[in-house]
Formats: sequence, C-alpha cells, structure tokens
Amino acid sequence: MTSTRLATDTLRQWAEALGFASLGVADVDLSSAEDGLDAWLAAGYHGEMDYMARHGMTRARPAELVPGTVSAVMVTLDYAPSDADWVDRAWRALADDERAYVSRYALGRDYHRVVRARLQKLADRIAEAAGPFGHRVFCDSAPVMEVELAQRAGLGWRGKHTLLIHPKRGSTFFLGTLYTDLPLDADAPQRDHCGTCERCIQPVAR
Repeated sequence: MTSTRLATDTLRQWAEALGFASLGVADVDLSSAEDGLDAWLAAGYHGEMDYMARHGMTRARPAELVPGTVSAVMVTLDYAPSDADWVDRAWRALADDERAYVSRYALGRDYHRVVRARLQKLADRIAEAAGPFGHRVFCDSAPVMEVELAQRAGLGWRGKHTLLIHPKRGSTFFLGTLYTDLPLDADAPQRDHCGTCERCIQPVAR
C-alpha cells in the first residue's frame, strides 16, 4: 500500500473526465448494517437469488471479500437522458398498452462491463499518481452493499423503493465500487429527504 494521500476532489475530477456523474468515498465499517442485512435475508426478501444467502455477511465485510480494503470509492454513471422531449415520449409510450417499451438502462452495451472498465481506468490513474496499490472494481458483480456504501459516500439516500436517490437525477444511474487499501478521507453521508413521500413505490398512472 502506498503512503501517498489523494484528495477526494482530485478523484472527482478524474472520475468526471471518465464520464462518471459523481464520486464519493466511504469507510468500510458496515457493522451497523449487519443486523438489517441478516433480517432481510431471514425474511426471504432475496427471493430466488440464493447466492445472496450463500454470501451471508461477506456483503457487509469488505475486507473479507478483498483483504486489506479500508476505503470504498463509489461512483455513479447516468443512463437516462435529461432531454425533456425524450422524457415526454417515454411517458407517453408507457401509457400506451399497445406499445412495447424497453428500459433505458437495458439499451446499449452491457453496463456491468462499461462501469468496470471505466473504474479500472480510474484505478490506473490513481496508480500513476500514488504508485501501485491494492484494489478491485465492481458493478453489480460481487457481494457488495453498493447502495449502503453510496449513501455513506454522500451520493444520495436510500428511497422507499430501496434504490439510491439523487435530488436531481432520481435513481436513473448505475453504481460502481472500487475497494482499495488506500486510506482515503470519507465523505459525509447525505440525509434522507423522503419524509412521507411514496412516489417511487406508487404505480404509474394510466
């Protein structure tokens, strides 16, 4: 592990150059989330995704998955256009029972590969500045508590639909994770803004 300390603002600049919408850093002590994860699994909320139960508490213990991990660099990559006309056409298509509609996130290249490839480029840029370091990149590809870590990294808050919510982009983005042995300064978590709102779990009006 290198002794060079990298500023989070520098990491954000590099991430933005790679096309990421945001970057934050979280520490990896998720012990306070273990009871909730255990109860969620015990209730069977993972459905037929048996692998989630097999991984158990590894999901909440990053250093068990990647020994030496002390920080998690979290990023978001937008997938929904902000163009107002596109959004209007999307809603009209959803309201038409005679039309098929493919989710925007499913269009284009496999997002798992896109996000991981860009994260690896970020890791390479970090190595250029700080020297060789231990790391591993993920995008929905390993037992990682992505939403929990992203919330702790200040990238949004967990909505009632269980996804991360950003105040301007909603949940229309992918999450990526870089576990590292670099002791980075953690960002402040963003507070929950949901209150009594349940819009994210209400059915689409037709």
